[in-house]
Amino acid sequence: MDDPQLKDWEISHDQAVGPQIHRIIRERIVCTDLLPGVRLSEAELAKHFNVSRQPVREAFIKLADQGLLEVRPQRGTYVRKISVAAVLDARFVREAIEADIARFVAKEPDSDFIARLEQLIVDQRKAMQGDAQWFLKLDHDFHRCLAEAAGKTYAWKVVEDVRAQLDRVRYLSYFQFPMDEIIEQHVRIVSAIANRDCEAASAAMREHLREILHALPDIARSRSELFDDASSALSS
Repeated sequence: MDDPQLKDWEISHDQAVGPQIHRIIRERIVCTDLLPGVRLSEAELAKHFNVSRQPVREAFIKLADQGLLEVRPQRGTYVRKISVAAVLDARFVREAIEADIARFVAKEPDSDFIARLEQLIVDQRKAMQGDAQWFLKLDHDFHRCLAEAAGKTYAWKVVEDVRAQLDRVRYLSYFQFPMDEIIEQHVRIVSAIANRDCEAASAAMREHLREILHALPDIARSRSELFDDASSALSS
């Protein structure tokens, strides 16, 4: 593994180290600091983080389960290419869960909840000026806020478990497509919830989560080296 940004990978030994290592590597893969084909060394990372190899191994296993790493016996652990099939599956799961969440929270929204969503939109407008990671974190916070308000923690865990490949495409889309429409979709979702229009809230969420279907072919075409099945996106 030869990563010039390795020196910036820091963890706190006052907290569980495994989840931190998982988060750092996941973020680096999503934002393309670690490109497909890069080999990750369990021993090197353990030395860098000043931990045993066990938490690094556990992070690798979880990342492999999420489709981000590939363990090749006797050869090593490598960053996987983006799977179009996994992206489409994750989008399908998100729509099924989050459209119902939007409908649920629109039944009895309170003013503090609406204010929180509106502030996230304000922050996203600021992040639109060139900070992709912040923008995507705020987008994630927006959707998580809805799930928490609905009390659907297990449903949100399902979303978290499947969204890794989708996040990689969403990061790439930030640089190829204007984010104004994404923000306006959030505005329409919040407006429907504030008006207690359950069906409109659900429909607005479905429209929002289908946006990636329009962007995916162009992203796969322009960055085909990152995909293992780019042709399936181009033919969809």
